Amino acid sequence: MSEKLGIYIHIPFCRQKCDYCDFYSVANGEDKMDLYQKALLAHIKETAPMTEKNTIDSIYIGGGTPSYYGEKRLKELLSVLHKQFSVEKDVEITVECNPDSTTPKLLHTLKKAGVNRISMGMQSADAGELCAIHRIHTPKQVDDAITLARKEKFTNLSLDLIYGLPGQTMDSWKATVEHALSLIPQHLSCYGLKVEEGTPLYHRVEQGECLPDDDMQAELYLWTVGRLERAGYHQYEISNFAKTGYASRHNLRYWLTQPYIGFGPGAHSDFGGRRYSFVRDLDQYIHAVLQGGQLIETSELIPQRERCGEYLMLRLRTTQGIDPVEYRSTYFMDFAPLQARLMEFQQQGWAEQSPEGRWHLTPEGFLVSNQLIGDLLERQEQAQWKDLLNPVQKRGATGEK
Repeated sequence: MSEKLGIYIHIPFCRQKCDYCDFYSVANGEDKMDLYQKALLAHIKETAPMTEKNTIDSIYIGGGTPSYYGEKRLKELLSVLHKQFSVEKDVEITVECNPDSTTPKLLHTLKKAGVNRISMGMQSADAGELCAIHRIHTPKQVDDAITLARKEKFTNLSLDLIYGLPGQTMDSWKATVEHALSLIPQHLSCYGLKVEEGTPLYHRVEQGECLPDDDMQAELYLWTVGRLERAGYHQYEISNFAKTGYASRHNLRYWLTQPYIGFGPGAHSDFGGRRYSFVRDLDQYIHAVLQGGQLIETSELIPQRERCGEYLMLRLRTTQGIDPVEYRSTYFMDFAPLQARLMEFQQQGWAEQSPEGRWHLTPEGFLVSNQLIGDLLERQEQAQWKDLLNPVQKRGATGEK
């Protein structure tokens, strides 16, 4: 039976960079789009033979702003993907769109090309908040784009929202969420604003601009979890909520440590037991693919036993959580030290154990997940060292050499 594989395609072009964004992209790069397309398709074609034992069950085209890339290039890209890979009939194909570059022609072309999921960058329903982070769309353009998508009979729509924006209040965030719900999406991604070093927002904060603090972000988050659950959107990961049957395969692939291959500058892959990423430079990526040169920026072969840390770090971002039996049988590690700590977390209201024995963090636990997971990783590392030292101690005690 072939192993399922996901594909991620990075489109590194934006009409304008948002102040908070640290993803690799270039603004106003239309003059390089055709050359990038040539390099991207060449890279896909030379990589495809490596996946002959795999079937593709998810394709995600992200960015940047894929809807800014143009329908002709996206159509050609999707055609090549279907020709080069063994794509399953029920494959999930997502394209990220921004409201200002979503047109009837684009959506019609994507629908005919097999795209069945649209992820729309809404971020806020407040015009002032959008302006504060230099988003170039308006709230009305979000409504219009969703209407167009419905006319094209897209039945799997996701909206991205951000809480903790400059000038945001609990009331304005509630209004954004309620407006998003009125558009009846199947999926919502709600991200807390992170101020990433090197971004324009980082420099604004350094110069004294105030943002909602951690306590405020926590209030916004916990209200959101409860409101979306009441509306029928089940949380399946820290920031992701979906109607039944609409959890993103692409998202889950990351958190469940399933294999995927990425293409484009800055794209990451986890395939064949190795994690690797490509250079975060458009010109260098194009040159490396078409003329030869340094394409891979990082590469690491990860033995199965060492993936036990990833298992904790990624699975505990999901409401599915971790399974003691699965942990022991896959990584040959003692779960007892983790079990003891998780029970302490449970007393604090940060973790829960299901009747089947799986452990997962609560919404309150998700708020401090970095600290909790870091604690568990430290205990895991101590257990690994204990396992390594035990045979040595036994040999010394018995006189074995």
